Amino acid sequence: MKQRTRALVAMVGLVLMLQGCGLARVGDSLGQGVRQNGDLATVEAGLPSYLLMIDGLIVNWPERQSLLLTGADLYGAYAGLFVDDEARAARLNARALDYALRAACVHQDDYCRARKMDVPAFESLLAKADTGDVPVLFTLGGAWAGYIQTHADDWNAVAELSRVRLLMERVVALDEDYQYGQAYMYLGVLNSLLPASLGGQPDAARDAFQRAIELSDGDNLLARVLYAEHYARLVFDRDLHDEQLRRVLDADVDVPDLTLQNAYAKREARRLLDSADEYF
Repeated sequence: MKQRTRALVAMVGLVLMLQGCGLARVGDSLGQGVRQNGDLATVEAGLPSYLLMIDGLIVNWPERQSLLLTGADLYGAYAGLFVDDEARAARLNARALDYALRAACVHQDDYCRARKMDVPAFESLLAKADTGDVPVLFTLGGAWAGYIQTHADDWNAVAELSRVRLLMERVVALDEDYQYGQAYMYLGVLNSLLPASLGGQPDAARDAFQRAIELSDGDNLLARVLYAEHYARLVFDRDLHDEQLRRVLDADVDVPDLTLQNAYAKREARRLLDSADEYF
């Protein structure tokens, strides 16, 4: 009985908090709490509960932009960091993109047709964006990239890569420092999908990765990992590959808003180094 009473009290407290002025900060607090945790096992075990909580909050407040953005970020992070099953990852990324598109639509009506308008119209829409739009544009671009990655067998999804590029290019044009310059990471990956002989832009990819590292003062360890994985491996530069990954392994993961991502980067750096002899 006492346990049930405590649970009821806790639930009532949560409801009262959410009904009060604290609701507007719940989304930000949840996302920040996850990003600040460097224990991958703890986050992997606990994050599904946060996802269910966000789902429930969005059911009750379906047009709360902060909740939708947090839902997009958390679903995308969980799918990208912890889910190996391709079908499940595809479903989670679809949820992330849905939340991101809904957040963009709430933010500005014109974005409600982001997937339906043609690319020139989408580009014109982005040209009107200002710095206040950057958080929405960045989250939408990230969720869209994750969706495309797990729907690579769907040519309609792959065709939307140009929209991700436009989103991230607009973010760096408006505020290249946003989220430690992480929009450059996406541009680096996009530019290194193919070798130069097949239309890729490895030089642009190199410059983008280097800019992401520079803007974070080297604290964004994932930028170094992606630099090694997508650029150094593409151009078969073993020295650059190993140097970047060893710097990741020697670095501290505890950086505000990058701790979880950096912990993941360390794990990936070890995996890439261990497989380097087979690749090069």
